[in-house]
Amino acid sequence: MRCKTLDQMELDGKRVLVRVDINVPVEDGHVTDATRIERIAPTIKDILDAGGMPILLAHFGRPKGQVVPGMSLQQLVPALETAIGVDVVFAADCVGPAAEAAVGALRRGQVLLLENTRFHAGEERNDPDLAAGMATLGDIYCNDAFSAAHRAHASTEALARLLPSCAGRLMEAELSALEKALGNPERPVLAVVGGAKVSTKLELLSNLVEKVDILVIGGGMANTFLAAQGLDVGKSLCEHDMTTTAREIAEKAAREGCEILLPRDVVIAREFKAGAAHEVVKAEDCPADAMILDAGPDSVAHVGLALERAKTLIWNGPLGAFEIAPFDAATNAAAAHAARLSREGRLVSVAGGGDTVAALNKAGAASDFTYISMAGGAFLEWMEGKTLPGVAALG
Repeated sequence: MRCKTLDQMELDGKRVLVRVDINVPVEDGHVTDATRIERIAPTIKDILDAGGMPILLAHFGRPKGQVVPGMSLQQLVPALETAIGVDVVFAADCVGPAAEAAVGALRRGQVLLLENTRFHAGEERNDPDLAAGMATLGDIYCNDAFSAAHRAHASTEALARLLPSCAGRLMEAELSALEKALGNPERPVLAVVGGAKVSTKLELLSNLVEKVDILVIGGGMANTFLAAQGLDVGKSLCEHDMTTTAREIAEKAAREGCEILLPRDVVIAREFKAGAAHEVVKAEDCPADAMILDAGPDSVAHVGLALERAKTLIWNGPLGAFEIAPFDAATNAAAAHAARLSREGRLVSVAGGGDTVAALNKAGAASDFTYISMAGGAFLEWMEGKTLPGVAALG
């Protein structure tokens, strides 16, 4: 990892501006899932232990440069105090007199949370003046928000160039895991990519066939690839206008020596609802009035054999309509298999993306994966081979 870490910074007595992602779900002013807050706790605790004074910068929601009371970060203070175990002071702005006064009063052992950076229109414009105002509040900049690193915003990109900068513990862990998965992985490398549409993951698929040895395609995306082979997919979710693109990706994979695994058998139904009547047929035998909603047991067994060969796994997206039974069976079975191999030390497994985390949690497999990324867009853009502005600025 090219950027510095907290271990390489002199933190004692320093004001440390820490960019975090605590954009958590809130209902009636109460945090309903504090996972993102809990994952920044190691960074904040390490800064405190080293004698530094953490000053947190974060966004919340999409206020579009306006002050929206319902999107104030003040409502997150109790959850932060619970996760960190110390008192959190709140400032009503992230720059200007209110922020300056709060920073001036900050003492060792305290944590300061500044107000929503997106209350300023300059945040999303990566405004250098806004970044300069933030920079006056600290001595060191620490980015611990990998999930926001794909955005060139004032608090993620411009600010990093104005102060001595480093990666926080969560950022460090994300970059290390992704380097093991795609940068310099142990081979063979297997990628599982699922989801509804090929069109949303074109760059991802095109990059992965150059980087991995085996590519498992699932979900609605698989239907488009099956249709590209001339198979009838009935009333299944399918982008028929993307079949030429699917064939081009398959041809590129063949040139690159990447093996693509598509469903051999499928679970079909006439309606999409929990417990719907369903049956398993070969992929080429989908009736015209039916929908493909999951991969079948033969497909799962084939994926299992590929997992046994693999040394590294990258997972993004489910294999079927995992939200409801019985169409979660393929995702659950493959995830359990990957979890067991990871637990036994036979597989380095990295997964990320919103649906992915939900699917692996639902399958009870997430805790055994080597690393689960909470990042959505940043995780995908990294897998697509793109440079992330928030990471590049630390280098």
